[in-house]
Order: sequence, then structure tokens, then C-alpha cells
Amino acid sequence: MKVLVVEDEITLGEQVVAGLESNGWVAELSCDGIDALYRGTSEPWDAIILDLGLPKLDGLTVLKSIREENVSCPVIILSARNELTQRVEGLNAGADDYLTKPFQMVELIARLRAQVRRSTGNASPVIQVNGLSLDTRTSKVTYNGENIDLTALEFKVLSYMIHNADKVISRTELVEHIYKQDFDRDSNTIEVFIGRIRRKIGSDVIKTVRGLGYRINGN
Repeated sequence: MKVLVVEDEITLGEQVVAGLESNGWVAELSCDGIDALYRGTSEPWDAIILDLGLPKLDGLTVLKSIREENVSCPVIILSARNELTQRVEGLNAGADDYLTKPFQMVELIARLRAQVRRSTGNASPVIQVNGLSLDTRTSKVTYNGENIDLTALEFKVLSYMIHNADKVISRTELVEHIYKQDFDRDSNTIEVFIGRIRRKIGSDVIKTVRGLGYRINGN
């Protein structure tokens, strides 16, 4: 899952990015409102973490603008502004959650996981699909009750597909959600990861939709 972190305090932003990546997320940092608005509307994200006090363009304007552009991914406001009226204003502008600074990274990650689950129609922290079970709290994957040992990139591919069960997912979409923007991307490597995963869980779970991509059936 890929997250845009919008924070003008670079040290804090880098700490948030590092904390997310150590927990299996793909995270990228944006440090001003204009850049955040451009990237938020031109790249696919699974969630956005948004500070309000941004240079060049304030966070509320960024939030309202991306919602006007029909960006529907969860947005969590992360701000030192903790007055009730400001929290309500942020939620009314289109935010899904609001966390005030200072904060604990473990809480931010828990809120992020919950919002991403709900955005893909999964209320439970344990997502079960066609014999697969993904515990989003621990990043543990099992198949028919047996633990599955996955590399970091295999996990990102399978996690994204489990969150989006029944959806046909192209190789390009998978590449966009498991790699950073500046990474040397190659959609052909997705076939390699899919092949490795199939060897670990069997060939019947991930279906190839010819000419379109891959799908995990929901049942």
C-alpha cells in the first residue's frame, strides 16, 4: 500500500516515512501544498497523511481541492491544531480521520490500517479471502491455516490483491502501489512475484485475466 506523507517539517516527515516503511508501507514525502496537490491528484495513493500548516498552499485547501478532483483515498490529518472547531472543519472538508501532534507512531499506523481496510470494504483487521488470511496488525499471512513466508515485495503484492479481492488488477497498477515513484520500475517483475507467490499458495488462488491482469476471487 502506498501513502503520501505531506509534512513541511522535513525531519518529522522523514521520521513518519521511515516508520511507515518499517511496517511494510510504501511512503513518499511532500513538503509543500502545491507539490502535495499536484502529486495527490496525479498519482495513485492508498492513503494520504496531511499536515494543515503547509507553505505555498494550506492543507485545508489541498484537501478540498483533491476531493473536488474525486480523489477518494482515505486522508488522515496530522496537525498541531487541536481545537474542536479546527478538527470539525478538517473532517467536514473531506478528511477521514484527525490526529493531533505530538502523536505516537503506533497510533498513526493503527489509524492508517483501519482507514485503508474500510476504504476497500474490509471492516475486520483480519481479512479472509479464498483460504488466505491477512492479519493487517501483524502483517501475517496464512493459507488454509498454514503460515506463508513471503519476501517484502511478495507481501506487498499479495496484500494489495487481498485488500482488493474480486478486482482485476493490472501489472501497471501493482507496480504503482508497491514501488516508490523514483524506483526503476519494471512491470515484468510482477510476473516473477506472482509466480513465486503461486508456488507458495498454489496456482489456483490468483487467477490470470488474459490481457488485463490478475484477480483473487473473494470466495
